[in-house]
Amino acid sequence: MEHLQTYLANNKQRFLDELFDLLRIPSVSADSAYKDDVLKTAEFVKQSLIDAGADNVELCQTAGYPIVYGEKIISADLPTILVYGHYDVQPPDPIELWDSPPFEPVIKDEKIYARGACDDKGQMYMHVKAFEMMMRNNTLPCNVKFMIEGEEEVGSDNLPPYLRANVEKLKADVVLISDTSMIANDVPSITTGLRGLSYVEVEVVGPNIDLHSGTFGGAVANPVNVLCKLIASLHDENNHITIPGFYDDVVELSEEERAEMAKRPFDIEAYKQYLDINEVQGEKGYSTTERTSIRPTLDVNGMWGGYIGEGAKTVLPSKASAKISMRLVPNQNSEKITELFQKHFESIAPSSVKVKVTPHHGGEPAVTPIDSKGYLAAVKAMEKTFGKRPIPSREGGSIPIVALFEEVLGLKTILMGFGLNTDAIHSPNEHYGLFNYYKGIETIPHFYKEFAGMYA
Repeated sequence: MEHLQTYLANNKQRFLDELFDLLRIPSVSADSAYKDDVLKTAEFVKQSLIDAGADNVELCQTAGYPIVYGEKIISADLPTILVYGHYDVQPPDPIELWDSPPFEPVIKDEKIYARGACDDKGQMYMHVKAFEMMMRNNTLPCNVKFMIEGEEEVGSDNLPPYLRANVEKLKADVVLISDTSMIANDVPSITTGLRGLSYVEVEVVGPNIDLHSGTFGGAVANPVNVLCKLIASLHDENNHITIPGFYDDVVELSEEERAEMAKRPFDIEAYKQYLDINEVQGEKGYSTTERTSIRPTLDVNGMWGGYIGEGAKTVLPSKASAKISMRLVPNQNSEKITELFQKHFESIAPSSVKVKVTPHHGGEPAVTPIDSKGYLAAVKAMEKTFGKRPIPSREGGSIPIVALFEEVLGLKTILMGFGLNTDAIHSPNEHYGLFNYYKGIETIPHFYKEFAGMYA
């Protein structure tokens, strides 16, 4: 693989310049104001695959944003890797908390700062460049198919029908995704489990118009006050979620499994210092790493109502709203949890207000076996480039498509991510290490080689 190392060394700056060009396009799928930019990004990814040497590259139209597809089929006798990624990004808000403009990438302390740097443009583009390296050096050892979508950050609603309509086209032996993180740059790891997701929006409505808080305060229910009480009641004093039936399907890990998880390096003091908090909190009886991986959660992601402008306005608001996400663990079902939430939230609302629960999107949890060919190939690949064996690790985030790949295509997914939990994804000042970007490009060809070798 020395010739690949040489190619990477000779093209590092170009690989970085191309990523910067990609990061400059504000492909925010959640906001229709960015529609043209999202489509421009799809075209960028399409051209990148063509330039790298892929065949049959196309924009597959959906009811939303297009899916970029490309492939390189060497022989029907060789295994096929299906690479998945996404080219859309989270909104950059709040803009004022960024140290530099979110769509003007800069390098500080050997890190690339920009929205999408880690999630997922930087990690997705590693695969394009690794593929280019193998093509230019005539070392591609197996078939590859690329499927890069533009709606992951809004729930991938149009991906399931695309999968079901293209089962034969997407036929492969394993799915490879880099949209997760490692424990640390000197502690490589492979994600073996992801939590699912149920995302809802709630609205509490009181009077038919905003009222004078002096004239009507104390006599009419305040939707903001009511909403705060309802949300507060969703956890008890032990931070246990109070929705009836919420934990019915949760798989409890054995003491042996929890003991193995506890071997993962974790510095609680460094964790608190990084977040600038005095203490952690969460469900009683579980560690911080357990709370963020093997336990379900319920969190408010946004809340609004009444007057929030500059100065004072003594108003009793007509309505209040909140966005709520619930992270789910194996055996929990997103549709069931959404139904349980809606039933409970409506049942606890006082008669002085009306409530409405609107489901947004969801996804199922997923677990990858650590004895599969794909996982073992990933272990060997990371051993080669990091010089040590990666640790299996469960993550708290959600990639809904992983469970769908198994359901529709019958494929397990290898989550070989190169980001870090400190990369501030979804937050201001998102960043991605230069080390991580280049290490990913270096490691991916090793995965191809090891995976192909298992079918020889």
